[in-house]
Amino acid sequence: MLCLSLPGHITPVTWLCRSTKSASKARRDQINVELQALRSLLPISAREKERLSYLHTMALVCLQLRGAQLFPPGSHGSAVPHNSLALCGALILPQNSTLPPAVPADLAPPAGLALGMELLSLLPGFLLVLSASGKLVYISENVAQVLGLSVVELLAQGDTVFDILDGQAHEDVRKQLLLAQEEPGREVTFVGEMHTSKAFRLRHGGNRAVAVHGHFAALGQPASSTTTVFLALCTLVARLPTDGDAGSHDDLFQSTHILDMTFTDVTESVTYHLGYRREELIGQSWYSLLHPEDADLAAAQHRAVARGAGATAGTAVLRVLRRDRTWAWLRVS
Repeated sequence: MLCLSLPGHITPVTWLCRSTKSASKARRDQINVELQALRSLLPISAREKERLSYLHTMALVCLQLRGAQLFPPGSHGSAVPHNSLALCGALILPQNSTLPPAVPADLAPPAGLALGMELLSLLPGFLLVLSASGKLVYISENVAQVLGLSVVELLAQGDTVFDILDGQAHEDVRKQLLLAQEEPGREVTFVGEMHTSKAFRLRHGGNRAVAVHGHFAALGQPASSTTTVFLALCTLVARLPTDGDAGSHDDLFQSTHILDMTFTDVTESVTYHLGYRREELIGQSWYSLLHPEDADLAAAQHRAVARGAGATAGTAVLRVLRRDRTWAWLRVS
């Protein structure tokens, strides 16, 4: 808007423009002050605080607030950043159990924090806590060892699990979360590619598939929508070899099937991955080896191939039964 005034006079319109501009600056200054105050309260190092943008600051504050609803001051021994010990326990408690009343005083920070970090270092992956709608509530610090991104860098992508997962996995994630929510305590697993750092992608040839295995549990009494969350352990799944790895067959085996997915042939390297001899699989159905929870995903890929999608049918990460009755994660294309 253009405001004009005669020399020596200040019209009401001109005064309004100047007032609005001044008020906007005052509001921005006030917001900056409040954001700096919030940043100072975050339980991270001064060096990390200096590197935080306003977006990162708000993302971390929201994560802390969601966590504080589950771990209020004085409960479970410590504040939100030190809950690795409690969450490790929650992941292995019997179904429909709640967390123990509190962490003993002698395990409170810094001793509790040190023990929590020690436990994290022993895990094969990182801990993830989600709300019923998929909002991120807690991510353990060792996520950097798995994805090459810190908690702050991961939150910059968004505040839900869908923001950190590749879009192809979203439908399956929603389905599994709904299934787990309808049957509290039931263990579910979903797999998807999670965003990683550039250095990680260069080192490993792309993003990595991560298996998320967990269940819904009540972290407080009485159980409610605000205290019931999805507790999960996220572990890496072996990556699919890139074209540059085509000369090595150590990481893959190939199979051929008739239209109903019965094996007609399979390479000898299947023995290394699944333990079966080639002759044992010929004539068997591919579906007889699949984990029940992965059957729908495999069927969708099967239908896409049957419609002539070919390579555009994409890849699927599935659990396949080994000869020793354990499950192996395979990326199938």
